[in-house]
Amino acid sequence: MQTLSLRLGTRRSPLAMAQAEEARDRLQAAHPGLVIELVPVTASGDRVLDRPLAEIGGKALWTKELDAWLLAGEIDFAVHSAKDVETIRPQAIAMVAILPREDVRDVLVGASSLAALPPGARIGTSAPRRAAQLLNARPDCRIVTFRGNVATRLAKLESGEADATLLAAAGLNRLGASQVGTPLAADEWLPAPGQGAIAIECRADDAPTRGLLAAIDHAPSHATTLAERALLAALGGNCHSPIAVLSGIDGAELTMRAAIFAPDGSERVDATARFPAFDAQGPALLARDLLARASPAIRVHFGGA
Repeated sequence: MQTLSLRLGTRRSPLAMAQAEEARDRLQAAHPGLVIELVPVTASGDRVLDRPLAEIGGKALWTKELDAWLLAGEIDFAVHSAKDVETIRPQAIAMVAILPREDVRDVLVGASSLAALPPGARIGTSAPRRAAQLLNARPDCRIVTFRGNVATRLAKLESGEADATLLAAAGLNRLGASQVGTPLAADEWLPAPGQGAIAIECRADDAPTRGLLAAIDHAPSHATTLAERALLAALGGNCHSPIAVLSGIDGAELTMRAAIFAPDGSERVDATARFPAFDAQGPALLARDLLARASPAIRVHFGGA
């Protein structure tokens, strides 16, 4: 009997490899005897670290190499951090599974709380959401561009390039570094869309692989991640757009609280909605509500109507 094997594409960073290993282990547990080869690639986003992501090509820098390999048949499926996957994906690629979502919170490293940051503190981040949300809460602080993997950013902090930084709790947990920093309450400091979710993609026309991956899809995590991506699409958000969102699911109903900001943190608009899971109209109506109440200083950074 022939052994069934699949090739799993992943970025080469430590966190990406940890996520790929989790996906592999879950898939092999669901399908005993399945052989999965990890195929790592160094993504463009991992090579250029001296400029904000939005200036050098946006989220596609995390996915374009794996997309090319997938479409060329060099790998059978790929694993991504959902928050790093651009909103509009190639039609030939399908996001078929979301693993059980990790902690969605951000972690503040370098201070015990936002209030404990010293006046004029330098905060290292390259994320528009983190920068705008931080400046909204602490307009006296200054943003310093930080890019790189978790170890790189912690090393920059240690060397004194900033007084504090913000990292995703999910990434720290997956790297075995849950003791680092102080988690910020998600209902006070809203996370990024898709934060904590591992997305698995394959070719849309690859029915056998889609069938195998369906066994490890976590429906509640898939529902919240899909809704947050629908909100992004409806807002017309991009890498320059400060968007924060917190979703919860109770049975067949999903609650979503979202905020959009002026990049300098000077303005913020919040809204909350409740709608059926997997209903794309719910996020679209929430986006419309947010944009209707936003000033031109915010709306200029969004393409939604």
